[in-house]
Amino acid sequence: MKELLTYIAKNLVEKPDQVSVNEIDCDGEIVLELRVAPEDMGKVIGRQGRIAKEIRTVVRSLAQWKNTRVSVEILD
Repeated sequence: MKELLTYIAKNLVEKPDQVSVNEIDCDGEIVLELRVAPEDMGKVIGRQGRIAKEIRTVVRSLAQWKNTRVSVEILD
C-alpha cells in the first residue's frame, strides 16, 4: 500500500523527489503519512479535497482486498 501511495503521489506532483511516505502500525491499523513539497500540496489535495478523497478511496480499496485497515494522512 505504501508503494501504491508513493506511485500515485509522485505522478501528481512537480517535484517527485520530495515525496515521502511513512508507514506506521497503530493498533492493527496502518497509518500512511504522505509528505510532499509545500508548493505541491494543492495538487495532492485538489479542489475541495477531491483528489485527496480519491487517493484515500483507492488505498482503502487495496487494504480491504488484503483484509487490513489503513488510513492516509497528508502532512504539511
